[in-house]
Amino acid sequence: MNFSAGPVRVRVPATSANLGPGFDALGLALGLYDDLAAEVAPDGVRVTVTGQGAGELPDDDRHLVVRAMRATFDVLGGQPPGLIVECVNRIPQARGLGSSSAAIVAGVLLARGLVADGDRRLDEAAVLRLAAEIEGHPDNVAPCLLGGFTLAWSEPTGARAVSLPVADAVRPTVFVPAERGLTATARAALPATVPHRDAALTAGRAALLVHALTADPSLLLPATVDRLHQAYRAPGMPGTSALVNELRAAGVAAVVSGAGPTVLALSEPPPSFPVGTDWQIWQLPIDVSGARVARGRLGHAERDPVAAGRKS
Repeated sequence: MNFSAGPVRVRVPATSANLGPGFDALGLALGLYDDLAAEVAPDGVRVTVTGQGAGELPDDDRHLVVRAMRATFDVLGGQPPGLIVECVNRIPQARGLGSSSAAIVAGVLLARGLVADGDRRLDEAAVLRLAAEIEGHPDNVAPCLLGGFTLAWSEPTGARAVSLPVADAVRPTVFVPAERGLTATARAALPATVPHRDAALTAGRAALLVHALTADPSLLLPATVDRLHQAYRAPGMPGTSALVNELRAAGVAAVVSGAGPTVLALSEPPPSFPVGTDWQIWQLPIDVSGARVARGRLGHAERDPVAAGRKS
């Protein structure tokens, strides 16, 4: 297999999945980014991490980006002799903002970019299928790859997704706590079955949420009612659950972001809304482009670990 000469870089956005009733299906790309670059080396694997996760994440083949790259190289037909990977992380780790999906999408795209005819051999649909297979479900990898508001689903042939434009009045705010959460732990809290009436109500609200996000944001509060997962996960993250309830009582369309513990507000909180000092509050634009790939190393601005695009 022929590898491209020189490095490839990629920018991947944060994401928020579920959005209340859209469990494992709906996602939103947010304007907070990780920048990564990779190149083929004569031997070994060297990973450097700046920003979120620095000093904590593996610096070898165990790193999730490298694991995704390895899986992609296998699909494309061969492994390089070595790899050098640079990660500038701004997406908080294990907070429900898609840091794992960003790493996976970045890894797949970096590996594809390092193969001479990678774009021809692995198109965007195949990238989505592979990233979702590595992640386990497509609701975060879809908006990370495609941008915007995405609807994702799985078929026997793999994951598929569509991206829809978001109404201008939708202005996301995230409330990020210091504590971390694990998707596996959050999923373990879910029951094997739910009452039929709860499933029916949630399905209807998920359909309404598509309309609210794309055409009529005035309906976001009723459209974000969920009875499938958030209440079952609440005992494991009481602070998150309390903030969601307080925001909703104030008329704000708030939900748990992904598996938590971050809270996502899809409408702006009142200026006087009281929030404890345990939360970082970031107003984030909606990312409409998704993952972006280019040639060359990371530049000075891309190496800045400060969270680009956010306002606090």
